[in-house]
Amino acid sequence: MSDIHDQIQKEREQARMACDSSGANSEECAAAWDAVEELQAEAAHQRDVKPKNSLEQYCDANPEAAECRVYDD
Repeated sequence: MSDIHDQIQKEREQARMACDSSGANSEECAAAWDAVEELQAEAAHQRDVKPKNSLEQYCDANPEAAECRVYDD
C-alpha cells in the first residue's frame, strides 16, 4: 500500500512542476492533477476491498456445496 502512496507523492511533485512551468490553467497542469486524482481514487478503492472470509473462499471454490447454496423464498 505504501507503494501507491509513494507514486502519489511523485505524481504530486510532477504536477506542481508542470503547473509552475506551463501555468495553472494549462492542459498539462490539468492532466497532471488528473493523474494524481486517479491514483488517489485507486488507493481509496484498495482500502475499501475487504478480504474474503474462509466460507466465501470455500464457496468460490465449491459453489455446489450445501453450505454455499442460496434458496429464494
